[in-house]
Amino acid sequence: MFVDVAKVFVEAGKGGDGAVSFRHEIYVPKGGPDGGDGGRGGDVIFKATKNLNTLLDFRYQPELKAKSGKAGGKQNMAGKSGENLVVRVPVGTIVTRNGAVVADFTHDEQEVTIAKGGGGGFGNAHFKSSVRQTPRIAEVGEPGEKFEAELELKLLADIGLVGLPNAGKSTFLSVVSNARPEIADYEFTTLTPNLGVADVDETSLLIADIPGLIEGASEGKGLGYQFLRHVERTSVILHLIDSLSNDVAGDYTKIRKELEKYSPELTTRPEIVALTKVDAVDDEIIAMQSTDLSKATKSPIFAISSSAHHGTKELLRALVGAVNAAREQKASQNDENIAESGIPVITLTDKDYNNAWEVLRREDGTFEAKGGRIERFALRTDLTNVHSVNRLRDIMKKMGIAAELTHLGAETDSVVEIAGKQFTFFE
Repeated sequence: MFVDVAKVFVEAGKGGDGAVSFRHEIYVPKGGPDGGDGGRGGDVIFKATKNLNTLLDFRYQPELKAKSGKAGGKQNMAGKSGENLVVRVPVGTIVTRNGAVVADFTHDEQEVTIAKGGGGGFGNAHFKSSVRQTPRIAEVGEPGEKFEAELELKLLADIGLVGLPNAGKSTFLSVVSNARPEIADYEFTTLTPNLGVADVDETSLLIADIPGLIEGASEGKGLGYQFLRHVERTSVILHLIDSLSNDVAGDYTKIRKELEKYSPELTTRPEIVALTKVDAVDDEIIAMQSTDLSKATKSPIFAISSSAHHGTKELLRALVGAVNAAREQKASQNDENIAESGIPVITLTDKDYNNAWEVLRREDGTFEAKGGRIERFALRTDLTNVHSVNRLRDIMKKMGIAAELTHLGAETDSVVEIAGKQFTFFE
């Protein structure tokens, strides 16, 4: 079953908690703190593979969760890090979060960390100093990233086959490649996109057969709309027109209009047109049909018979040339874009972002502090440990957040929330 869209819930592992422990051994008075750090939570990693061509598995496994880190132990023993979750996705998969692209998998074995695991909390051994010899502070592990992700598969191919139903697309693909699509003498035989590799001289082409389009496909009619996305990523479009049609120019124009309605950029894509099933007509009709087609397009026109292997080799060689030219043009455009992007852009560095903060007073009289650094400290604070909460308050004082809270009217028993954690404010 071919599935090209799916939604999944992604959750990286939580970091392990740090330990509060003191060394207790005979003949070793005041052994000192020896609580170890918690282990890091596992990441959720997507890895592209050319051996998959559907997102079907995600329909049955909509939750992707990595392992959490283990808690630290006594004797300075660090907790074990959580195991990463590696998820295989087809090449051509796009991962989005709230409409923003997180990853675009364009080649085999490409890896992207989709969700990062939380950091492990420090044990009390980490807080030992000359003035704090018996710290009873330990951090809790940070939560891992979690969110709902949308997956969309857009097949990556050199050639996209388009045409009206029963134009001979599947037959062409089965003859020139290793693909074995379903073939029959009726419309809509192909219900899912098919991929095939065609060997041409010393090179090869990856060809995608898109289910037959009809007039109105871009508006949701027929089967075409849900598969038009797969034409977007092809380098060259091959229009197949049935030579037995009463209006070959009209057939071509219908498909062009649907491609333009779906995405105007598709009409600028390099294309080649081929009359199919020419073994069923004589040379005079082929010439007449080619003449009619030439009035509707300036693209090269070929006459082929896939079943008779007539003209297919010449067509494939022309496709190789078109693909190579498209690749060279794309590479040239990329070079120009790089050259034109020499204007420096001033942005906040990670350090600037982490140190930035703001304090808000809510209508209900509570307060909220926001900022990369303070939120991370709050996430690591164990609210059940008074020593840990006091440490967070000390950090707020050093950063100036406590002074701002006082300025906004915070009192001793005022509630302050940071990163979803609430505690009372002390001056």
